Amino acid sequence: MNVAQSGATALAFLPFVVPVAAWAIWSDLSRMKIPNKSVMALVAVFAVVGFFALDLTEYLWRWSHLAVVLVIGFVMNMMRMLGAGDAKFAAAMAPFVAVDDGFLILTLLAVMIVLGFVSHRVMRNIPAIRAATPNWESWQRRDYPMGLSLGATLILYLVLGAFFAG
Repeated sequence: MNVAQSGATALAFLPFVVPVAAWAIWSDLSRMKIPNKSVMALVAVFAVVGFFALDLTEYLWRWSHLAVVLVIGFVMNMMRMLGAGDAKFAAAMAPFVAVDDGFLILTLLAVMIVLGFVSHRVMRNIPAIRAATPNWESWQRRDYPMGLSLGATLILYLVLGAFFAG
């Protein structure tokens, strides 16, 4: 595995991204909504930390990742392939990803979707877990809380970058 993201850059982002991603995951599981404030918080983390963690050219180019993923997400949302919150959160995640890691991040996302979906479906059938989270909307809904996979993907990507960057 080769992660293009430098270890120092990933490590700089990680402590700020984890709480925001966890917030989005929790909210999507419990309310089936990713708050706009979490999307804006993730963008703010990139804006501030990225300015110091990346060289200026790389920092500026990575803003284009947000725009490209936002357009793709908007089209996918119009086609009812994913929710608007998912599209916005994916766009906010995009600047954290080095362009050379495109295949890696898509692979991680695919794995996290499968693992997240299966785990979510199993967990919602365990009475103790249902009792501990009685009002979670995602237990009742047929659709899947994609924030679980998106947040987990970003965290895993940064962990890999921090500890296994090539």
